[in-house]
Amino acid sequence: MRIHTRALCALFVLALAFVTGPTALASDLPLLQDGGGAAVEEAETDEAGGFDVDAMFGKVNATMVRVIFFDISFGTLQEAKMEDGVAVLDAAGAPVMEGPTLPIAVVILVLGAIFFTIRMGLPQLRSFGHAIDVVRGKYDDPDAKGEVTSFQALTAALSATVGLGNIGGVAIAVGTGGPGATFWMILAGFLGMASKFTECTLGQMYRETRPDGRIMGGAMYYLSRGLGEIGLGGLGKILAALFAVICIGASFGGGNTFQVSQSVGAVSHVIPWFAEHPMVYGLLMAVAVGIVTLGGIRRIAATAEKIVPFMCGIYVLACIAILLMNLGAVPAAVGTIVKGAFAPDAMFGGFLGVLILGFKRAAFSNEAGIGSAAIAHSAARVPHPSREGIVALLEPFVDTIVVCTMTALVIVITGAYAPTTEVFGEQAGAMAGYIKGDNGAALTSAAMGHVLPFMPYVLAVAVVLFAYSTMISWSYYGERCWAYLFGDNSSIVYRLLFVVFVVFGSVATAKNILNFGDLLIFGMVLPNIVGVVLLSGKVKAKYDDYCRRLAAGEYTTFK
Repeated sequence: MRIHTRALCALFVLALAFVTGPTALASDLPLLQDGGGAAVEEAETDEAGGFDVDAMFGKVNATMVRVIFFDISFGTLQEAKMEDGVAVLDAAGAPVMEGPTLPIAVVILVLGAIFFTIRMGLPQLRSFGHAIDVVRGKYDDPDAKGEVTSFQALTAALSATVGLGNIGGVAIAVGTGGPGATFWMILAGFLGMASKFTECTLGQMYRETRPDGRIMGGAMYYLSRGLGEIGLGGLGKILAALFAVICIGASFGGGNTFQVSQSVGAVSHVIPWFAEHPMVYGLLMAVAVGIVTLGGIRRIAATAEKIVPFMCGIYVLACIAILLMNLGAVPAAVGTIVKGAFAPDAMFGGFLGVLILGFKRAAFSNEAGIGSAAIAHSAARVPHPSREGIVALLEPFVDTIVVCTMTALVIVITGAYAPTTEVFGEQAGAMAGYIKGDNGAALTSAAMGHVLPFMPYVLAVAVVLFAYSTMISWSYYGERCWAYLFGDNSSIVYRLLFVVFVVFGSVATAKNILNFGDLLIFGMVLPNIVGVVLLSGKVKAKYDDYCRRLAAGEYTTFK
């Protein structure tokens, strides 16, 4: 099924927004608070009258807010933004409001995760041990159909989720909302394990095998084909097209430019030369990304299975070293996190604001319910769809419950979320600027460097690997969606555009990129969750069948 005309029209509108961005929308739209405190600022033209990449992203954000995204505002918790005692006004003369807002996408994600947890019978607990066995290769069947092993599919998907959101996004969340945001991130990660299980099982159920052996799968296929099986073919085609278009945009934003922007900030912390020449960093990353992405899922998976364990190991060991050096402070930090999660006067709008912030950052980090990971897991060699869903539920555990928690503990124990001159000296001012400017990777780097001077260098390596691995996997996600809409022969066009956006990310500001990534990644939620909920009965039947077969000893162990 190809829907070229509809897809071309949708992409033309998005491309037009990138190039021009309706000034009226950008000027009269109240600032969008992103849960991390970042705002989509009114786009301004370059003083020299030239092409301003940052202004372009600001205009795109304003457009996308009106098209696919809106927040539920809590009026009683909103306050006017003040500067020098005077309320800040937007272009229409209305006061700019600050305080917690609840993105409707987060509501859908949380309710969906709770539904899948109950509907599937707590798969994150029932099948956690079996997932470990599968990933270890205990059940690898060389005769099963697919392009990659379950471990390769897991690392490819993890390389997309374990990225700068784990370092930068978490630091932003804790710095803005306080330690309590960590508690809600962990809870969101646990619930998200059920969402990942459900959507990745569907990715296997409705994948297609091409004559040359390549596997095509993901939300586009289970939305169009799966909903067609239950008499909702028209709705399925619309949702599949919508998902594909938004996923392409998300791959350029949260899966590309956000990663470059945050990583260049962390690298510049130890190599100041890049702060003055960010485009050079962008060009180097663009070349490195292009080399791997041209090889498709097999080369991406082969690269990811080497990079992901290494980069996670480096980062987690660095965090553990800092925690061991401050072992006596760990219990107090945990207590601070729990207390802050329910504090009525928490830093970001009290209890409700911190809950929203934690769930939003977790969703951006682990992408459970987004539908992206199903694209990678659909290519795995498994004898039963549910087995790959069980493997996929490990992603939010590793991404959010392990890696994000490590970052949060380091930020809390070092006090970097509220830097003072008594603790950090002259660096405190710069760290406060990192929080205000949403440069979370640089904040984490500074916090680690305060404990061990060489840690920023270690983190710089980890950050580059995190960003790089995320970009190569998201390039595959976007390319598969592009091929779904326009055919395989057009993939080279997407790959070239993706490489160009790597360079864009090195010169655009963190605030606009963070919001752009949030908008588009969360925009994938609606078409995906609607379809997955409608198809959840089929997933439940498959899961019950798999558990029965496993208990009966039908699956041979090979190791």
